[in-house]
Amino acid sequence: MSRKGNCWDNSAMESFFHSLKTECVYHEKYINREEAKKSIFDYIEVFYNRQRKHSFLGYQSPEQYELTSGI
Repeated sequence: MSRKGNCWDNSAMESFFHSLKTECVYHEKYINREEAKKSIFDYIEVFYNRQRKHSFLGYQSPEQYELTSGI
């Protein structure tokens, strides 16, 4: 985030946090902070980066995109 009042500077992170909240957090009732940390870690590392297809990446997961694009 850089300039005050410029929503485009932070749009990628806002989009990610929207996905995190609507696909994971809002569907859970966390008992403690450790349970929340584990759930969010699993969402990001297991689902979001390895399984969830992203339209910007040609409907591939980030892991698939990196493997096929040679990054």
